[in-house]
Amino acid sequence: MLTQLDFLDVVRLTPLVAIDLIVSDTQGRVLIGHRRNRPARGTWFVPGGRILKDETLDAAFARIADAELGIGRLERSAARFEGVFEHHYSDNFADEPDVSTHYIVLAYSLPISGSAPVGRLDQHSDYLWLAPPDLLARDDVHDNTKAYFR
Repeated sequence: MLTQLDFLDVVRLTPLVAIDLIVSDTQGRVLIGHRRNRPARGTWFVPGGRILKDETLDAAFARIADAELGIGRLERSAARFEGVFEHHYSDNFADEPDVSTHYIVLAYSLPISGSAPVGRLDQHSDYLWLAPPDLLARDDVHDNTKAYFR
């Protein structure tokens, strides 16, 4: 495991690879969370997380779905790959001046039927289900999330 200082060097020098989960319910609404952490703190964003060193995509997908949604043992094959996206932020997890964050994001859409997943509040302070037009109309939804619906 990297120390915070080592991870800051990684963020300073390289892009991070992540998975975003575009979760939709049977009414076509999308799950977004109000971010507690940097970057993008204080904005509404789809759930997601970075892939760890030596972690397979399948293992990362299952871990992120569990951590972000509280859904254990979810298989990546249950989702549809939506493409590769780039996310650029002027800040970083440590709020270190002059260090931007660059993500390469693998986006997956995941329809959920039945009861809605319950997000964990360590990453997000609240969750909303919004129809894509409503999501696009809000100023507090991050542009990187809006990009999935444009």
